[in-house]
Amino acid sequence: MSISINLGGFGSFTSRTGSSPEPFDAINGGRLAGASGSHPLHDVRAEELLRPHDDAVTGEIVLDHPAMVGEGITGTLRFTAVERIDARKAALRLVGLRLDEVTRSESHEDADGHTTSTESWVETDGTLFIKDAFPEPPIPASLQPGETFEAQFAIPAPRLGPPTAHLGESIVAWALEVRWDIAMGSDHFVAAYLPLAQHPDLLRAGVGKQGGLSLAAGVPAGDAMISVTSPLPAPAGSEMVVGVRWPSAPGGSKGRVELHRRTNAPNGEEGIVASVPIDPATLKGGVEVRLAVPAGAAPSFDGAGLEINYVVRVLVDRRLRSDAAIERPVAVV
Repeated sequence: MSISINLGGFGSFTSRTGSSPEPFDAINGGRLAGASGSHPLHDVRAEELLRPHDDAVTGEIVLDHPAMVGEGITGTLRFTAVERIDARKAALRLVGLRLDEVTRSESHEDADGHTTSTESWVETDGTLFIKDAFPEPPIPASLQPGETFEAQFAIPAPRLGPPTAHLGESIVAWALEVRWDIAMGSDHFVAAYLPLAQHPDLLRAGVGKQGGLSLAAGVPAGDAMISVTSPLPAPAGSEMVVGVRWPSAPGGSKGRVELHRRTNAPNGEEGIVASVPIDPATLKGGVEVRLAVPAGAAPSFDGAGLEINYVVRVLVDRRLRSDAAIERPVAVV
């Protein structure tokens, strides 16, 4: 007989772990894994992932201004060698992380090859999808203990992103690091977390899948019009003012206007992030509502194989029949 076991469930213990590459490996281990059906990344902030340096060097990288997709990144880097460093080369790098929740399972068999139990769990798996090294400023490959170095830098941000984003079940994070390439040994590094904001002009220009109609004031849906009179793209933590006029709206017992998020994250969940009830009878002449865009909502983007987008959806509950619905895309930053 086969027995299914969900590791890490209520009242049980899991030894499963998740991992992320340097320099985003600060909390590697059990915190990055959980029971089948769980979401370990929901309780992880992207900045917690960063390990700022290894034991051979300490320092900091300070930005002159907040970083944004498609713009220049300037600042100052300074570091001090704790021990002798003798590297083949060293450079300032911009690195981008994609960290995903993934579902794993493992079956156990008896001596006759019959499955006796199956373990299922969720763990996180991270990869660096960008590792751009820059020749300026020149970084010394060799340092003596106690030796310090300071320089200003100016590098380009990723032209099209993606921005820093926490999708709940996946994370896109960025860092600046100075890395020393050590022959036959572990590299040394000093790193700084880089919040990279989405550029509203990219959305306005219709770059990728997130622009176009998601920034239009009014979008038709059949004979209906769904309008957003507050500024677009809508900032996370703000209120989105939505007007709906639906001349052919069917009658129903209840209605609502909702903000939905949609994502292709491997373990991602789609669903309603804001909802306001309405009287369906008001739709024919027009109704206005305010939808709260959650603070911390991931910006609209597509990149690194991930995407997240939002739609305003208007629904009418019809007794003994399927709901009637119309929708339009909206952009969030």
